[in-house]
Amino acid sequence: MRLLHGIPRNYSWGSRTLIPELVGEEPTDSPVAEIWFGAHPNDPSTVDGKNLDDIIAADPQAELGFAVTDKFPHERLPYLVKLLAAAEPLSLQAHPTMEQAQEGFARENEADIPLTDRKRNYKDPSHKPEIIIALTDFYAMAGFRPVARTRQLLGALKCPELERYVTMLDGTAADNDDEAGLRALFTTWISIPTAARKELVDAVVNAARRLIAEAAHSLPARVDQWMVDDLRTVVDLNERYPGDAGVLGALLLNHIHLAPGESIFLAAGHLHAYVRGLGVEVMANSDNVLRGGLTPKYVDVPELVKVLNFAAADDPRVAAELEATDSVSGQDAGTTGGVKAWNYPVPVDEFAVTRVELPDAESTFALPSRGPVIALCVAGTARLSSASAAAGEGDQLELQPGQAAWMSASDSAVQAGGPATIFVVRVGVDD
Repeated sequence: MRLLHGIPRNYSWGSRTLIPELVGEEPTDSPVAEIWFGAHPNDPSTVDGKNLDDIIAADPQAELGFAVTDKFPHERLPYLVKLLAAAEPLSLQAHPTMEQAQEGFARENEADIPLTDRKRNYKDPSHKPEIIIALTDFYAMAGFRPVARTRQLLGALKCPELERYVTMLDGTAADNDDEAGLRALFTTWISIPTAARKELVDAVVNAARRLIAEAAHSLPARVDQWMVDDLRTVVDLNERYPGDAGVLGALLLNHIHLAPGESIFLAAGHLHAYVRGLGVEVMANSDNVLRGGLTPKYVDVPELVKVLNFAAADDPRVAAELEATDSVSGQDAGTTGGVKAWNYPVPVDEFAVTRVELPDAESTFALPSRGPVIALCVAGTARLSSASAAAGEGDQLELQPGQAAWMSASDSAVQAGGPATIFVVRVGVDD
């Protein structure tokens, strides 16, 4: 059990206030977008002044355990944990499947494209499933909206310039396949010439502004509130990225508001963009991103379309499951005033996430007995102690908000005490 020093990332879309407020500091002069906790080679966390990826490489079995090194033969930590603070929208993006990542990585290696080249799509041979769990109100666009609702939205806009495109939603299959329709429309929008796209975006945004104004003045309603909210985001995106293809893409996606504790899981191929808010993000340890707009970075349209999943996703939220086990202070997890632990079930082996609320100094929670585990404190003071600490022989560690601990496979059992809220991340494979 050792203190894990996270690595900040200062991307332009980050917030100057959200992470500083979490850790009890003043706003920063430059945006703090992310803090990375893990062993990603681009920015590994440190333990006792040493890079975590180097520590793991020196003794993979001791740090990761045989179950993990057998399942993941590259002998590296399979997951990455982040604090993510967005004041502005991130790029519209999707991630490849494992097979697509392996093929793309090998193909770009064979083509001698440097890993640092801005046109490099595949930085490693891994997929990148991810979950974002809100710490504040969090807004995101994730997955294609069901076509019936998108028809409703586009119809309400009454934008003549849109009409010939809307017919593409009929698809090309005999049964009017929704997936084929979404593919045809999105592929067209992201591929049309720049001048034509800007004219279309201007027309759409003007129509959106009219509709929002109508709703604000309580004129005869032809829109539901969700349409007004979605269109406000579309207008805001165009103010930040005028004429961008991502503005049109936003017309097709689910717009989601997460309350604190709620989450979204994003599997391979799901087009998405986080819009604003603070959250804990956990993902497979990969950096493979295919972008589709809302960014000055490279957009490879054919490669993006190849990895996209065009099946509509009505709601990509993950329902947290309240845990009730002996690990929770010997009492039921749902007991009023007691420790509460929520698991976020995800269909991947690289990671498993639990959010634990320890209401007072007497509260305890037994962390997973076998590492590798990262425990991240987001509120209060988390007091970690090994099983033998009570006898004066074990380790003890205090975590403040924004601090994390590393527990290897060789560490003894650890208990967490409060009052605090912590996220506990482990590999999702059995011993």
